[in-house]
Amino acid sequence: MNAPVRFEDLELATRSSRSFYLSIRVKFAIALAVALSWTGFSVFLAQAWMHDLALLTTPLFALWALTFIAFVPGFMNAFLATSLVMDKRPARRPVAFYPGVTLLIAAYNEETGIEATLESIAALNYRGEIEALVLNDGSSDGTVAKVKDTQAKLKLPANISICLLDFFENRGKAAVLNGGLAAARHSLVCTIDGDSRLRADSMTEIVERYLSDPPGTMAVAGAVLVRNSRASLITAAQEWDYFHGIAAVKRMQSMYQGTLVAQGAFSLYRKDALEAVGGWPESVGEDIVMTWAMLQKGYRVGYAEDAIVFTDAPTSFRQFYQQRKRWSRGLIEAMQRHKTLLFKRRLSTLFVWWNCLFLPLDFTFTFVFIPGLAAALLGYYWIAGPLTLLLLPLALVWNIVIFRIQRQMFQAKGLKVRRNVFGLLFYVLVYAIIMQPVCLWGYISELTGQRKKWGTK
Repeated sequence: MNAPVRFEDLELATRSSRSFYLSIRVKFAIALAVALSWTGFSVFLAQAWMHDLALLTTPLFALWALTFIAFVPGFMNAFLATSLVMDKRPARRPVAFYPGVTLLIAAYNEETGIEATLESIAALNYRGEIEALVLNDGSSDGTVAKVKDTQAKLKLPANISICLLDFFENRGKAAVLNGGLAAARHSLVCTIDGDSRLRADSMTEIVERYLSDPPGTMAVAGAVLVRNSRASLITAAQEWDYFHGIAAVKRMQSMYQGTLVAQGAFSLYRKDALEAVGGWPESVGEDIVMTWAMLQKGYRVGYAEDAIVFTDAPTSFRQFYQQRKRWSRGLIEAMQRHKTLLFKRRLSTLFVWWNCLFLPLDFTFTFVFIPGLAAALLGYYWIAGPLTLLLLPLALVWNIVIFRIQRQMFQAKGLKVRRNVFGLLFYVLVYAIIMQPVCLWGYISELTGQRKKWGTK
């Protein structure tokens, strides 16, 4: 295994081919300087507003409210927008030999979607060997029968095999993934969900990104997009969340050598790195906690922005609530188990601290900003006031930048961005009002030790 290195000091191999090159450390410094400058400017403009709010409430409340309503989100938006503008990642490179990959598909009650998932695996154009292991986690529906029927009728290429590992008792996703890891024959392991569809070139692209990335890369997150965006209004909004918000954050984090989540829905890992961190932990956020364990060891986690998997997003508000609550609990689990990441000397440590701010941000949004919006509608601008409008240009900039990046990627792959107007309006106007209170409840549930469950099936 490659020894951990200080990835901030790595220079990308394409440097010599460019007439003007900014190192990752320089880009980080520029983004940080812009973000801090914007924050300072916001604080200066907000003095009168803070004074008036302090007279109505208390100075401490006014400082807290404006910090987490305007100053911190402004810093984040400025850093994200500046980073995206400077992101010029090197192209992945084709290789002469493509290594074998073991593909793990954790499946619990996936009768309706597993057939399409296996068909997408059979259609992969990957030139190396693929061993696909379907890990049935004690499903109570017809998942096993559907897998066997699909196996019988699929015409698999010579380099692709599909095997069913039937765990009769439901043990949880982490347990079956670790069972699959123990059975894996290849040095690279990839995971996808049982309701996901790979594109024909997705495996090639994620492996090429891994092989093209700097030494010390032990995992690469793929690009997860929503397949069923027409199913409901909440899936239509999630299409924009995956396409814009999640993609932007992952690009930024990978740019600074530390993607914080190699999600189970589609990611590639080195088998020995997984074994070194003990595989997937028993938790509701097993992929988050495992990724942080890799970062704890000094490993690099990348992002393959054009290696796409389409997944089925939650179609009801209840399922969406359960999913985002689980993600939030997973973040708290990761923080509790890997506190020392907060003090690790690498650029991505900023994003660990960034994540620590989500709890006070979501708390303030839920109990201060949402009531402040209601007051603003009645003409009282105590909370939602003029300074909050300064966040709109920054949010617009990074959304335009990531849209252009994603659209160019889609065009290169022969895809077209869907005109999802109602989903966009819901995403812009309503989505955060629903999501952030849900996330807050997830944090509280984990911190208070409430019973853990998957909750979306």
